[in-house]
Amino acid sequence: MIDKHILEQITSTPMPFGKYKGTLLYQLPISYLEWFVRKDGFPKGTLGKQLATVYEIKLNGLMDLLNPLIKK
Repeated sequence: MIDKHILEQITSTPMPFGKYKGTLLYQLPISYLEWFVRKDGFPKGTLGKQLATVYEIKLNGLMDLLNPLIKK
């Protein structure tokens, strides 16, 4: 079960570093998330959980889950 709080966070939290710094987490391209998986995995802590959640959502075609949470 996905935590609704994490879903809310990924629609409003910007990536804090790297090539996509400033991009909201849910908007990160799957290729960037796959890079983390291939490298050493996602960062530790909250950011890692958020990125892993975005990865699973995108990998499984569940982006519609986020539509009610995306602030227009």
